[in-house]
Amino acid sequence: MHVTLQQPTGARLITAADQEIAVPVTLRYTSADPPAVHLDFPPHVTVDGEVTTWTFARVLLGEGLRSPAGIGNVRVRPAGPGHTYIEFRSPQGMARLRFTTADLLRFLARTYTVVAAGEETVGAELDHGLLELFGERPRLLHGRRTGGRTA
Repeated sequence: MHVTLQQPTGARLITAADQEIAVPVTLRYTSADPPAVHLDFPPHVTVDGEVTTWTFARVLLGEGLRSPAGIGNVRVRPAGPGHTYIEFRSPQGMARLRFTTADLLRFLARTYTVVAAGEETVGAELDHGLLELFGERPRLLHGRRTGGRTA
């Protein structure tokens, strides 16, 4: 059985004109996909009006809370003593969101109670071993897109 954590939180979208718009976000982590964290955005704040999920490495979130991290579609960096920026890049443009660092730290700490840091592959190997034991072929899970963007 897999464990899923969800933590609703608020973020501030920083516009090109340096205005801030409140955006509801749900931080999500599941033991079914232990290396990843997911940020779910409700339809009313997305470009296409669909629920959008950005998925990226849990280790990227942890690193970005201390110093700038990421070179791809998702970048995380401190923004002063109490805030963290997460930037999302896509062909449609770039979005910068400011989160309260304490909220991200609390979420990250909770994920480590489900799957400890450095143990992310153990769960996946166990799942594959159990599937083989019961005669099912393991499915490769990469390149996934869940109603929105995947990084």
